[in-house]
Amino acid sequence: QGILREGLEDVAQFFKAHGSCRLPLSPSLLVKGIVSRDCSYFNSNAVPLKLSFQNVDPLGENIRVIFKCGDDLRQDMLTLQMIRIMNKIWVQEGLDMRMVIFRCFSTGRGRGMVEMIPNAETLRKIQVEHGVTGSFKDRPLADWLQKHNPEEDEYEKAVENFIYSCAGCCVATYVLGICDRHNDNIMLKTTGHMFHIDFGRFLGHAQMFGNIKRDRAPFVFTSDMAYVINGGDKPSSRFHDFVDLCCQAYNLIRKHTHLFLNLLGLMLSCGIPELSDLEDLKYVYDALRPQDSDADATTYFTRLIESSLGSVATKLNFFIHNLAQMKFTGSDARPTLSFAPRTHTLKTSGRIRDVFLCRHERVFNPSKGYTYVVKVQRDNPGEVTFVQRTFEEFQELHNKLRLLFPSSLLPSFPSRFVIGRSRGEAVAERRKEELNGYIWHLIHAAPEVAECDLIYTFFHPLPRDEKAAGTNPTPKPADATWARSLGKVGGEVKLSISYKNNKLFIMVMHIRGLPPLQDGNDPDPYVKTYLLPDPQKTTKRKTKVARKTCNPTYNEMLVYDGIPRGDLEQRELRLSVLSEEGFWENILLGEVGIRLRDLDLAQEKMGWFALGSRGHGTL
Repeated sequence: QGILREGLEDVAQFFKAHGSCRLPLSPSLLVKGIVSRDCSYFNSNAVPLKLSFQNVDPLGENIRVIFKCGDDLRQDMLTLQMIRIMNKIWVQEGLDMRMVIFRCFSTGRGRGMVEMIPNAETLRKIQVEHGVTGSFKDRPLADWLQKHNPEEDEYEKAVENFIYSCAGCCVATYVLGICDRHNDNIMLKTTGHMFHIDFGRFLGHAQMFGNIKRDRAPFVFTSDMAYVINGGDKPSSRFHDFVDLCCQAYNLIRKHTHLFLNLLGLMLSCGIPELSDLEDLKYVYDALRPQDSDADATTYFTRLIESSLGSVATKLNFFIHNLAQMKFTGSDARPTLSFAPRTHTLKTSGRIRDVFLCRHERVFNPSKGYTYVVKVQRDNPGEVTFVQRTFEEFQELHNKLRLLFPSSLLPSFPSRFVIGRSRGEAVAERRKEELNGYIWHLIHAAPEVAECDLIYTFFHPLPRDEKAAGTNPTPKPADATWARSLGKVGGEVKLSISYKNNKLFIMVMHIRGLPPLQDGNDPDPYVKTYLLPDPQKTTKRKTKVARKTCNPTYNEMLVYDGIPRGDLEQRELRLSVLSEEGFWENILLGEVGIRLRDLDLAQEKMGWFALGSRGHGTL
């Protein structure tokens, strides 16, 4: 901190002598001074500086940049240039991946400037709002986006931005082999755009713990990212869109393999340690798999997504990074509530006179459970507000209060655990009484507790409260497919069917809207196909089994070889979706029959086919 202050005084003297200057980051940025109170430093290895410059334009905002010393920013510049070219290729093909690409400029040996993106936060800061183990939880990213996008249409737009930008990041970081991916160098904007920073390691040069690679997954795609995409903890049709986007973006880049190899080849002699020989170029060649067909590459990248999503190592890496950063956290950092977008105080909100928990309500969105409606009365006559909070949010308030005050000043909190298989309604009713006592004692506790910012923030209405203020809605589940009986087969399967060189290619892509089993559980679906007539059952083909989902993704190619066109037109493709049941007979979830003579197989036919009990398929 002392070194930073001395350096800032030197910069201030420079501006006194010269009046203004252009920032090396971009000649269009003209600055006339430095705002010392907004300058600080980051806690990573190179301790980069966060600098805020005064804009010459009186109507312009301060210009914030990061100054790094100790890292070769030429590598960051090259990586960003490659990502910029990828983005141009996507946009030229009509695919806007909503990428955030920032400026970076090397100003000398091992030093340079990086643009700061406004309204963005690192995944670590978002996750630790839910505690140091936040990296193992699924909801932090979704809750943070909901907090900054309270209106439904705003949130949907943010999720859409997230799906596109996350898909672009997965493809770009995989192709370029960007390593050292932890939750402090992946960022999220309040608008939902995700982007990566700090490209100190690329082309597969991973950091090592002894003999173990720190980056174990093909790229960073974790369950909390999937939670945002799916809108919950179960796969949805939006996950199909995400997988399709990834595969489409990957195949578009593969068409330009020679361009990326040539551009990187030109840089072999520039002295970047991680781009120095043909082995480094071979990494990109192997990642792009130019020898594969688009269908094979689609299957390959789908398996990479599954591998990354199933990797515990990434979350463990994030958790270790959280622990490592704890020692840098300033003791003056005040705890905040993860679901509240801003802090409120007694002064800004008005003194709370009384609180009363009126009732509990069943909710289905964003997940099934109960919420508690609290009536809040303030000193201003007639000022009554209603807020809705979940049991988990009450618990978060209590945990954050314990960080500020000794337990002797706080009332005891109701137990989270319930013994026995009690009904949800009964548990909610019991908790209602216990929480009512808890908040009454909280408001009547010692003044330093009762008047603290955490409590006034907790009881301040959020946008979701203002929508439902004083009402008692009867919520209905947004999607009632979970209640359908097995007898009503349904859902759709997405196929790509093509014929070439006496071979019939059937790409089984996704299924959406499968019914649950009779016991209410999600099925373990797989796809089985036959080419009828087939009395000997020699044309049977199967996909892998997806586990516990009504919306599986496969992207698997089933091939029938040696079938002349004349014979093909007499055949019918019978596709069945079944649930694997272990020792019991597998359960039919739906099937479709497709007369191949009805399809023009001179070109690829792709679309969704309705699944029914019997009969012919409709596209």
